[in-house]
Amino acid sequence: MFPWNFTPFNKDTIKKLQQMRPEEIEKYVNEMLGKMMPAEMQETDFTKGSNPFNISAQPTTQKFNQLEANVFETHDDVYVIIQVKNKNDVSNMRIFHTSNQLIIEHFPEAEDKHTITLPAIVKRKGARASYKEGTLEIKLPKSIHLQYTEIDIREYE
Repeated sequence: MFPWNFTPFNKDTIKKLQQMRPEEIEKYVNEMLGKMMPAEMQETDFTKGSNPFNISAQPTTQKFNQLEANVFETHDDVYVIIQVKNKNDVSNMRIFHTSNQLIIEHFPEAEDKHTITLPAIVKRKGARASYKEGTLEIKLPKSIHLQYTEIDIREYE
């Protein structure tokens, strides 16, 4: 049977822990993390918490000549948000996608073509685009099946 009343802390240690203030604990933890992490990661603020929806904290903004697209992903989908001022531009626009790129043609001018790299592999079918109040939202379902093939290695003598 497990000794539930057994603890690795003695009574003095328990008293000290009960008397500590949260600010002191936070300072101590930050000092220890600072000693353990590489210099590049020391600027990261870990007190912001985790992201339960797997949404990028900052959506990626890709700027082109006159096109600004916000790209982010959730567990199931990749979203591309584009501001379109004129509703007629949406009817002239052509949108295509590959497994990792979104291609937008005829926007903002008829001869323009923009390629946006997606943060994840997307499915071939199931993409949807909707326009509302000056915002074009393109939703692409993520592909969960990674297609890879083993390559045989031949030995030459």
